[in-house]
Amino acid sequence: MFTVHRKEIEWGGRKLVLETGKIARQANGAVLVTYGDTTVLCTAVAAKAPKPGIDFFPLTVNYQEKAFAAGKIPGGFFKREGRPTEKETLVSRLIDRPIRPLFADGFRNETQVVCTVLSHDLENDPDIVAMVGASAALTISGIPFLGPIAAARVGYKNGQYVLNPTRDEVGDSDLDLVVAGTVEGVLMVESEAKELTEEVMLGAVMFGHTNFQPVINMIIDLAEDAAKEPWDLPEPAYDRKALKARLRETVGSDVEAAYTETVKQSRYEKVGAAKAKALETLAEEFDNQSIGFEFKELEADILRGAVLKTGRRIDGRDTKTVRPIVSEVGILPRAHGSALFTRGETQALVVTTLGTSQDEQIIDALEGEYREHFMLHYNFPPYSVGEAGRMGSPGRREIGHGKLAWRAIHPLLPKKEDFPYTLRVVSEVTESNGSSSMATVCGTSLSLMDAGAPLIRPVAGIAMGLIKEDHGFAVLSDILGDEDHLGDMDFKVAGTEVGVTALQMDIKITSITEEIMKIALGQAKDGRLHILGEMSKALTGAREGVNENAPRITVINIPKEKIRDVIGSGGKVIREIVEQTGAKIDIDDDGTVKVSAVDQKKSDAAIEWIKGIVAEPEMNVVYTGKVVKVVDFGAFVNFLGSRDGLVHISELAQQRVGKVSDVVSQGDSVKVKVIGFDDRGKVKLSMKQVDQATGEDLTKKAE
Repeated sequence: MFTVHRKEIEWGGRKLVLETGKIARQANGAVLVTYGDTTVLCTAVAAKAPKPGIDFFPLTVNYQEKAFAAGKIPGGFFKREGRPTEKETLVSRLIDRPIRPLFADGFRNETQVVCTVLSHDLENDPDIVAMVGASAALTISGIPFLGPIAAARVGYKNGQYVLNPTRDEVGDSDLDLVVAGTVEGVLMVESEAKELTEEVMLGAVMFGHTNFQPVINMIIDLAEDAAKEPWDLPEPAYDRKALKARLRETVGSDVEAAYTETVKQSRYEKVGAAKAKALETLAEEFDNQSIGFEFKELEADILRGAVLKTGRRIDGRDTKTVRPIVSEVGILPRAHGSALFTRGETQALVVTTLGTSQDEQIIDALEGEYREHFMLHYNFPPYSVGEAGRMGSPGRREIGHGKLAWRAIHPLLPKKEDFPYTLRVVSEVTESNGSSSMATVCGTSLSLMDAGAPLIRPVAGIAMGLIKEDHGFAVLSDILGDEDHLGDMDFKVAGTEVGVTALQMDIKITSITEEIMKIALGQAKDGRLHILGEMSKALTGAREGVNENAPRITVINIPKEKIRDVIGSGGKVIREIVEQTGAKIDIDDDGTVKVSAVDQKKSDAAIEWIKGIVAEPEMNVVYTGKVVKVVDFGAFVNFLGSRDGLVHISELAQQRVGKVSDVVSQGDSVKVKVIGFDDRGKVKLSMKQVDQATGEDLTKKAE
């Protein structure tokens, strides 16, 4: 019934298995990939024909994690998987980025790649497995995909690179880098690093590229046995050479003039006018879709040719100069920390809010539930590019850019025990013309320091571009939006003056060489150091103390056996402390207590209350307490929080007491001295001895 094809190799110390022909046979391509005990089913399907009038490639990648893969039942009311998690969105992007440039030119059929995690061994992350599987499924599908690609994760510890480190090994590593590419070169890089040098980062990329070559060969072997007949690509419905010539003749000079305009909105108006002229003039000879496609090619030719020929860019800069920068902090009076970072026509308003442990994000992942105390949310409203558009929940782009900035900042955060705050950073991109994610990195660094968060060092980021033709190439620092859209590379580097903390690279051509990456990293370092210098004009380090509007967190430690006393039965005691003082209280299992309040007096009151609960009574020490019960033989007094002791009738006053109620009543505030403990550990108290020591009359009833 099944014709199964199977390939396996040893890779990174574990067995990698590709299998096709048994599951999902109606898909154009389907491959079951297993690495260790992590298994992912990857499928590829494309429509037989493109939709009429479509002028882009409609590719969708869906990575999904099933709870059963880790033997779990989903949380929540419905007990089934819901909308994509942040990780699912990020891995979908991770797969999309290296495969998208490799589909044949002119292919416009709707294509969907679905990667479903079926088993997770909690050691091998499914993202690399899914990338390999997606490549294999496309390669055997017959869809015009010019792969295969492969991917690998690279760690770095004790000066050595580690291929496909496990989850535990990644936690101990100075680097978490994912690289994907073809036989010829690298197509995509995503990473987080602990201030590593450019040389180490480049070495990691090339280490990964070298070590995933056996996987590419494995996919090719599978395709030789199981690949379907390749699809025929339709010939263009028009004479491309003739249309290119007519466009150049009709609007070539107009487009060239438009790309000398340094102001983005003015440039777009002139480009739009040139396109409208082309559509009107050539309407009888060619259809609008063909004209629009070739017009974009004309734009690219003019922009790219000018840079390679003159070394000058749209806004007049050379290839290495960074646009003018203005950094401002403390611009929002009630925010805990705020910064406005402007670089040319790109601007990010970044705001930091400090919270307590109760504000941490709880994440229910396949690997288990964990808490995150640093959140970075990136928003890209349509007005930032002068457009009117739909406002809604964050899309894949917003989530991806936010995570990139998160990775850049994360290695420089102070240890939680040194700065016990939950950190939420929101970046509102208010203007955009190239690399708003790197503006977010710079703004986040300034905003956190403005809030008093003691970053180890300030962090900055820069986006690099590439224009590569047969006769040469140029690497561009601090790219504009047009240079991103019409160029061959988006290469983002973030870090400190010491080293790199995040590297993200996307290539729009088949691959780039080690030489180009080396030049880009060196040029990015110069640009990053320049940006850090400009940022230092606003703030060179974290402010002393947190903002006056932020909560003050005081950390104390109590014995573990006293945690129950502070919490009380059903949380009664801790609720009373919170209600009476207005402070927030978090208690960890190890006895660490965090007390937070904007008003220091509230915090001090809560701390004193807690200390009173956990303190042990000491002999001959005088305490203030409250009479909680009066009996014939004495009075019970509550002191040191919830602790009670007995003042025997003989210890109430200097003179003989005939009736306890003659001296004290329930609710009275009294001073008592610890005079001993009985056989059961109960505390013996005396009011008489306090009276003797102070010479004061403490036997009167409290008014």
